[in-house]
Amino acid sequence: MKTRITIDQWIRKEHYLFFSRFEEPFFGVTVQVDCTQAYTWAKQRGHSFFLYYLYRALLAANEIENFRYQVEDGHVYLFDRVHASPTIGRPNGTFGFAYLDYEEQEALFYEKASIEMDQVKQSTALIPASPGKNVIHFSAIPWLDFTALSHARSFSFPDSSPKISFGKMTDHAGIKTMPVSIHVHHGFADGYHVGCFVDRFQELLNTE
Repeated sequence: MKTRITIDQWIRKEHYLFFSRFEEPFFGVTVQVDCTQAYTWAKQRGHSFFLYYLYRALLAANEIENFRYQVEDGHVYLFDRVHASPTIGRPNGTFGFAYLDYEEQEALFYEKASIEMDQVKQSTALIPASPGKNVIHFSAIPWLDFTALSHARSFSFPDSSPKISFGKMTDHAGIKTMPVSIHVHHGFADGYHVGCFVDRFQELLNTE
């Protein structure tokens, strides 16, 4: 479900009209999150750590309205839910895009995500079968403890999906941290909203 936004009555009218004229309307930040407890709980339960933190990032994004705005056919919509389109690594060193529905039941998310990931790993296709508009582009770069990140972009393509990337987990004196890069369309979100996402994501990482 989605609701079309009436721009003239929208609180972000001026922000959207200003930034939507930019060739590059996205801005991004990179932060460090503490994943010590999350990693321990994931391993104790036999869960994939990737899916464990991916689910919590997707949950946090769904709770923040500004991460659920998208442009579709030239109009702005607020979606009831956003889903995940993550990159999935393959044994041959390439990757494919997956499409994972957001599920309120965490166990169901794991179940469906595992099936989708296996299909992507066994295929050679790049584009997901159901990309949709209401997605967040996720990627994992577990080989790099990065401090900044940029994305390949086609400026002729009307892209408005948030992009969240996770880096290498490192351990310092028993504290495990991981870099997270968040890029969002500035017409839809500001630093405040990214801060709300980071705070909520960290809270979820710290909660069983």
